[in-house]
Amino acid sequence: MTNLPQAIDSIARQRRSVRAFKPDPIPQDTLDHIFAVAGTAPSNCNAQPWITHVVSGDALTDMREKLIAAVKAGEADEGAGHRDNPYVGIYKERRIGAAVKLFEATGVGRHDKEAREASFLRNYEFFDAPHAAWFFMPPAFGLHGAADLGMYAQTLMLALTAHGMGSCAQGALGHYSNVVKRELGVDPELHCIFGLSFGYPDEAHPSTAAITDRAPLSDLVHFHG
Repeated sequence: MTNLPQAIDSIARQRRSVRAFKPDPIPQDTLDHIFAVAGTAPSNCNAQPWITHVVSGDALTDMREKLIAAVKAGEADEGAGHRDNPYVGIYKERRIGAAVKLFEATGVGRHDKEAREASFLRNYEFFDAPHAAWFFMPPAFGLHGAADLGMYAQTLMLALTAHGMGSCAQGALGHYSNVVKRELGVDPELHCIFGLSFGYPDEAHPSTAAITDRAPLSDLVHFHG
């Protein structure tokens, strides 16, 4: 497989946060295959501490309605950790830069409060995706478990990309994990780290033009020796 390095490079660079999807569902056998590939991700001591719930069809429509109602009622999960604010300094600049690109691409004015709110609610509409997944882990695993889960989710997103599909990892989908746990019958003790909307990208949607920048390698990686 002489082209394997190029293929891996291409898949990693093609993966992006998709914010508009076609309604076409992914066949179940394809879902089974992709999630099995994701399960090959590494984890500390092979613990595999990820617990994934995938929601589709009528169940996703119902979840969309319940989450939007919870957002409008201000019923966020107080224990979800989303009220922490790590976005300071350069991290805040990157966050703002990404938001500006999305707003510019989708025609949301800087001072248009109603349009900005509608843009935010798109998170809970799953950007019209036919599928959404929530990632949980037992609380005892802490940061190690969160790192393992992140590697699992990245493997999943790369597998989706390789098969011509797209995804959007959303911290926002963890903000109302109380609603998600209640609707799906998930153990309330589990930690919901984030969620993922996924399906076939709608390349005609204006949000496709919102391509985020990446920091220079020298800002992020320090080589020694």
